Amino acid sequence: MQDELAKFLWVNDDWIIDFSYIDIVKSAWHSCWTVAWAYIIAYKWLKELYWTEIPKRWEIDIKIQKSAIEDNAWVIWCVLSNITWATTDYWFWWIPWNKFNRRNLLHYSEKVETDIVMTRLDTNKSIWINYKPWNVVNPMAILMSAIKEDATDEDKKSFPIRFQNMVKTLFENMDKVIEIK
Repeated sequence: MQDELAKFLWVNDDWIIDFSYIDIVKSAWHSCWTVAWAYIIAYKWLKELYWTEIPKRWEIDIKIQKSAIEDNAWVIWCVLSNITWATTDYWFWWIPWNKFNRRNLLHYSEKVETDIVMTRLDTNKSIWINYKPWNVVNPMAILMSAIKEDATDEDKKSFPIRFQNMVKTLFENMDKVIEIK
C-alpha cells in the first residue's frame, strides 16, 4: 500500500507499506478463519481493483453488511483498517484540514447485497465480496470439537494445530472461498 502519512512523516524512503498475514495476526492478536477471511478479502480486492497499480491508503471505502458486534465483524474491521486505514468515525483528527482523515471510510450495518463492498474513491469502482469458508472447511465443527462437553484431552490438545491447518486450507483455496461480484 502507498501511504501518504508514511511519506509525510518520512517512515521510509518509498512510502510503501507491505502487510503480510503474520503482520495482521500480530495486530489482531490471533489467527482464525475470520482474520484469514479479511486478509484474503483485502488481497483479492486490491488485486482486482488495482491490477498493476499500488493501492493507496485513505482512498478505499468499505461497507460491511453486518453490525459491528455481529459474527465478529469487528475482527474484519481490525484487519481491513490496518491494511486500508479505513475506520468509522474516529482516528486521525489532529492534523488540520482533514489531511490524512481515516474517518467515515468504514460503515457497518449497510444494506448491501454481499458481505462486503469495497470502493476505490479515486475511480468509484466497487467490488462486491462474499466469503464462503464452508466450501472447503467447517470452522464451527473444528471449534466445537475442542469446547464441547465431551471433548477429549486429545481433542483439546490437537485443536490449535487443526485450527491453524484450517486457516492454511483457506489460503490454499482462496479462489473457492471468496465470491467476487
